[in-house]
Amino acid sequence: MLEDHTTAVSSATTWPTAYPQGYAVVDVETTGLARDDRIISAAVYRLDARGEVEDHWYTLVNPQRDPGPVWIHGLTSEALRGAPLFPDVAEEFAARLDGRVLVAHNAVFDWQMIAREYARAKREAPVRQRLCTIALSKELGLPLPNHKLASLAAHFGVVQQRAHHALDDARVLAEAFRPSLLAAAAGGVRLPLHECRPLTEWSDRPAPVIGQQAGYGGSRPTSWRPSRKRPACPHPNPGRYEEGKRLKQGMRVAFSGDTSVERDLLEDRATEAGLHVATSLSRLTSLLVTNDPDSGTSKVVKARQYGTPVVDEAAFGQLLADVEPADG
Repeated sequence: MLEDHTTAVSSATTWPTAYPQGYAVVDVETTGLARDDRIISAAVYRLDARGEVEDHWYTLVNPQRDPGPVWIHGLTSEALRGAPLFPDVAEEFAARLDGRVLVAHNAVFDWQMIAREYARAKREAPVRQRLCTIALSKELGLPLPNHKLASLAAHFGVVQQRAHHALDDARVLAEAFRPSLLAAAAGGVRLPLHECRPLTEWSDRPAPVIGQQAGYGGSRPTSWRPSRKRPACPHPNPGRYEEGKRLKQGMRVAFSGDTSVERDLLEDRATEAGLHVATSLSRLTSLLVTNDPDSGTSKVVKARQYGTPVVDEAAFGQLLADVEPADG
């Protein structure tokens, strides 16, 4: 089947004209999963418009802190002590990303870690779009048992040599992305591209509270950006959103899952439009915004139970452009 896809797109005339002109397949290893965690290694495989490898690059990064789960990524404090700081590699990293779509497995994580490092360095990463290979595998309907990189690699016969090593993970992903891209082109599949916005408003001020870090473990600040308490919505809840109609000020909106725009910024836009941003979902919720309505998150499950309307991020963005004023 894959050979047929490759043959089908061998001619330039059959390649979708809307597809990007180049890709940067990226993997970063980090000290953990929280907003205040740091990148300790990064790798980039640059690919041309049809997924052919142009070159690759790899660097260690000194996080100036404990490296976190050494048992996962294998990078000790000793190994990182002489490594460059992120500002020292930021220009070279940016050159590898410039003008390309960032491709990663669970791309929102890699993008946010990269964007925060650039924000700390008072710079911007030259990335405007990202593509998640998990989302692409869903668009292609690949028969994967789960969404792990190892499963995607096995599907395409790619041999993984050093899991959780940034350079090998990026290589594996690049080799699996190329046949995925060819299959998408052959089938006329719309690539799941998401917008990337620089985190220019962020500042490196970890919260003073020390707690257990979810996922990787270890004690460190659990928040990187200072928390902001939004003002209470001044408008009464007019009820649920109805398809085909406008949003109305006072509606309670909840968000679930990956968003292309940083979640805080998306919530800020909703608040500025006069909507009530809800942190949980109840029978009073007017609308749930999610890009993955088939996921099993608690909000999605409750939305099904309560019959809460659901729209994706793109549709929500269009609705935000024309919110109906509250009564009175």
